[in-house]
Amino acid sequence: MSVQLEIRDQRLLDSVSPDAELEQHLTGFKFTEGPIWHPLEQHLRFSDISGNSIFQWSAADGLRDIRPNSHLANGNTYDREGRMLTCHHASSRVTRTEPDGSITVLASHYQGKQLNSPNDIIVKCDGSIYFTDPPSGREAFVGIPRERELPFSGVYRLEPDTRELTLLVDDFVKPNGLCFSLDEQQLYINDTARFHIRVFDVNADGTIANGRLFADTTGDGKGVPDGMKFDSAGTLFCCAQGGVHVFLQDGTCLGRILVPEQAANFIWGDADLKSLYITATKSVYRLRVKTAGLPMF
Repeated sequence: MSVQLEIRDQRLLDSVSPDAELEQHLTGFKFTEGPIWHPLEQHLRFSDISGNSIFQWSAADGLRDIRPNSHLANGNTYDREGRMLTCHHASSRVTRTEPDGSITVLASHYQGKQLNSPNDIIVKCDGSIYFTDPPSGREAFVGIPRERELPFSGVYRLEPDTRELTLLVDDFVKPNGLCFSLDEQQLYINDTARFHIRVFDVNADGTIANGRLFADTTGDGKGVPDGMKFDSAGTLFCCAQGGVHVFLQDGTCLGRILVPEQAANFIWGDADLKSLYITATKSVYRLRVKTAGLPMF
């Protein structure tokens, strides 16, 4: 099918062509999320949260379920050594998959209390890990209903060697997607409950300061602020109402890439990193774009 664009600013066409095809690449899942692209092995991985699995797809080998009983895995990323990091709703943990396939728990508690349900996760160039921790995984459908132990929804910095966990901010209702600016001097975090994106300055010690509103997400259609990343040109993409919203660095929304199902997250893939793989409810969509994404390591 031809892609449907809502053009709010003609500069949207610098990122995506109105003649591009939006392909339903894979389907038949329950709630797709957490897509990551391996730049060396050329494969896509993504979570099916409610399906309780992590899948892997490549052009060479097709689709495989590589992590049945994933503890309701949600967000994934790679660290600087190419090891997969995963957020789990059911166990309220952040884990690392080692080269031999074993699982290392990196975080599960803060000050003796179980984390809510780690959601999305990124890695800074120095190897430090940042993740959001809303209570979504303690709700039905994408989680296991249970009382929360922490009275707030935090965003954390995790030192992978010492496992030291630093609370960065605690005044979000449901912190979700997060990403660094290209120079890693700013950290962007969105709030699904408030339908906005905030930006913070990153201090030398990895903490954050000077939080302020970057943009609101507006428009009809299903969806909330969710997966969020910059492409290699410094354009910000964010899943939200109706599909994927595209922003300039000054907060101007150029428009939306409309998606038939509720879009939750995305990643750039294929050899040139110009295929946008969008996880959207029961499916994974693929869209060729004009500007490449960034390799994950």
